[in-house]
Amino acid sequence: MTDVLLHVGHDPAATKARFLEAIRRAEAGAATREQHITFETWDGLAKVLSGKRLELLRHVYQHPAASVAELGRALGRDYKRVHEDVEILTVAGLLERTEGGVRAAYDEIRTVISLKPAA
Repeated sequence: MTDVLLHVGHDPAATKARFLEAIRRAEAGAATREQHITFETWDGLAKVLSGKRLELLRHVYQHPAASVAELGRALGRDYKRVHEDVEILTVAGLLERTEGGVRAAYDEIRTVISLKPAA
C-alpha cells in the first residue's frame, strides 16, 4: 500500500529533501511507495477534506465501490453530492477512479503542517 502524506504550507527545502530521498531509495533498489499532496493553506485542505468526504474515504477504503451510484446508495446520500465529492477527492489525489470503480489505495493519511512562512 502507498502512504499518503498531506502537507499544508509550501516548504521548498522540505520538498527538495523528500525528492532527493526518494531518488536515493530508488537507486538503492528500495520500493518507494508514498504519495505527497501539498495544500497551500489550511483553508485549502479544509475545503477538500470535509467531514462528509472523510466519511466517504473511510467507506471506500473498507468497501471499494463499482460506481458512484453504488457508493451513494451505501452511504445513504444523494448521487449528485457523492459524485461531486468523489470528483474533488479524485482531483486532490485521495481517491482513484478506474473502470473497476472507486477505491482508496492506502491505509492512512498523515498530515504535516508547516509553520514556516511562505517563501
